[in-house]
Amino acid sequence: MRPLAGLNVLDFCWVAVGPMTTSYLAEYGATVVRVESKRRPETLRNAPPFGSQGSSVNRSGYFANYNANKYGIGVNMVHPQARDFVKRLVAWADLVTENFTPGTLEDWGLGYEDLRQIKPDIILFSTSMLGRGGPYSKQPGFGAVLASLSGMTGLTGWPDRMPTNPYGAYTDFLVPRFTVPTILAALDYRRRTGRGQHLDFSQLEVSLQFMAPLLLDYTLNGRERDRKGNRHPAAAPHGVYPCRGEDRWCTIACETDAEWEALCRVMGSPPWTQEERFATLLGRKGHEDELDNLVGQWTEGWEARDLMQTLQQAGVPAGVVQTTQDLFDDPQLRHRGHFVFMDHPEVGRHPVQRSEFRLSAAPGEFRHAAPTLGQHTAQVCKEILNMSEDEIAALTAAGVLEE
Repeated sequence: MRPLAGLNVLDFCWVAVGPMTTSYLAEYGATVVRVESKRRPETLRNAPPFGSQGSSVNRSGYFANYNANKYGIGVNMVHPQARDFVKRLVAWADLVTENFTPGTLEDWGLGYEDLRQIKPDIILFSTSMLGRGGPYSKQPGFGAVLASLSGMTGLTGWPDRMPTNPYGAYTDFLVPRFTVPTILAALDYRRRTGRGQHLDFSQLEVSLQFMAPLLLDYTLNGRERDRKGNRHPAAAPHGVYPCRGEDRWCTIACETDAEWEALCRVMGSPPWTQEERFATLLGRKGHEDELDNLVGQWTEGWEARDLMQTLQQAGVPAGVVQTTQDLFDDPQLRHRGHFVFMDHPEVGRHPVQRSEFRLSAAPGEFRHAAPTLGQHTAQVCKEILNMSEDEIAALTAAGVLEE
């Protein structure tokens, strides 16, 4: 049996961090019902890449990647009857999830206290940019904003250039590593005590966990780190070096003299490696521009993957700068079955990334592709809420339900 079988999730999440969180639950057996509306489609539904048929709200590969195994229903939440309908789903659910601007659920009459009136042991998971309460809690934003607020953008890039945001909604990919264990802890607490609770996640505060060394350095030593490109204060060489072919690169990172000496041996110990200025880490850091240039001249003759494997075998930390195609060809990812291919009626055949961990006795499972907008409205009404055909038709005609 899958470990989360029997867990019922009413999911209002959208964009990235929310759907990523509930994707773990769905992969391991939870029944996840997503609430959407064609009046305001989920942001990722309009995000590329799209299937070969062109763009539409049902053809986003980005959306499909994070919403496999879930059921999708269409509900017009601005309709006055929508709240009563949703409350029937709340009575079914163990967990309600949302990542709206704080106050949205409350405006719908579906805040935590309202949910508790329906189901006293309900768990509500909320995640927002800055958490609830405080002067800025209702500021809207996305990952690029959070990367800036957390200080990450100020550290990314070259010292002589403007700050650069990390790729994509970077913080969105950090937060689920905290939200999923917290949800599981709340479920365990409810199992032991019979009590639910409201989980309030500040994505900014989660992101600051990844800034801990720099925060400590400033607090204890008064040092404020600036942009350093690919360099590291305690390693040299430490960078990305060109390899044979178009836009092919390999990262090399030597933190110890032993790793530096191993690199010198692989390079054939050319005379410049024996110069006194490169004999110690401090010396190499003091002549880092020239060091990087010399190492780069040597790496240019290598195929990137061959260089990585040769250096790794010699005890030198190294890694290919992989392209998207490289990731699909990566032998380690293939061995672990990281990419699962699914067939979607409009996206076509597409990859889904499975969770990063493997449970030997209860592996994850991919049962069906992400839903098209409103795909399971009638099914959820019949199978979960035991509604009649006439009742479903009446709510659809009234504009409450969308199919």
